[in-house]
Amino acid sequence: MDNAGFSEKPQDTPSTSGEDIPEALRDTPDAAPKVSIRPLILIIGGVVGVALIAVVSGFLFFVVAPKKAKDSQPSPLSSTPATPSKAGNSATSKENIVLGHFSYTEASESELQPISNDRRIKMRKAAAQKFLEMAAAARSAGAVLVPISGFRSIKDQEQLFFTVGAQRNQTPAQRAAVSAPPGHSEHHTGYAVDIGDAAARATDLNPNFEKTKAYQWLQANAARFGFEMSFPRDNVQGVSYEPWHWRFVGDRDSLETFYKAKNLKPAQIQSTPQ
Repeated sequence: MDNAGFSEKPQDTPSTSGEDIPEALRDTPDAAPKVSIRPLILIIGGVVGVALIAVVSGFLFFVVAPKKAKDSQPSPLSSTPATPSKAGNSATSKENIVLGHFSYTEASESELQPISNDRRIKMRKAAAQKFLEMAAAARSAGAVLVPISGFRSIKDQEQLFFTVGAQRNQTPAQRAAVSAPPGHSEHHTGYAVDIGDAAARATDLNPNFEKTKAYQWLQANAARFGFEMSFPRDNVQGVSYEPWHWRFVGDRDSLETFYKAKNLKPAQIQSTPQ
């Protein structure tokens, strides 16, 4: 059969116009740009957040750190340790001072040596030897030194302070002007001695002892033997004038024992004659 009389219909080719794209596809927005923008925003936000945290942290550290460092420094009052005393017999703090008298350690019996003929009056060995030398020198000069009281125990001092004080109707402050409280007497150190004049016994333990030949000799010579008067007039401890009371300061231990008292301020105590 001859097909020459028929015209051939051309084949349909895909069109690039929007008319041939299905409606469903044409109305759907393209999501590709949003996929790339969102991570970028998150990254930028994270960087900015980290930067802000760093700035705020640095500011807080600057403000708080100096205060902590200042607060962490130790207090001068609590960081300085108390220095203990080198001398075992002396007191170093105000807590160990009672009514103007220092606390002292009691000498042991083994440390004592007699200084009287009846051997009842004793002193520490170093002090006793020097007292005997001093008494011999004074006798050679015509002054006879008589030991009245030497070592006195703390127990003896209790009776002397409280019992005698009650008998004389004295307050503790009044009694302390003439006699140390127990535990605070120079006598139980074994370094102190009360001295009288054999030619004027009526002046024993009396301010009039200063008028005797024994006292005048002591004033001029006692220092050569390591002795000094404990309680001169207007002494810093506020104790009544006692020209008969002398103490040995001729070695290191005795010197450190007593010279702490030199730093005391005058005590406001009314003196009552013994």
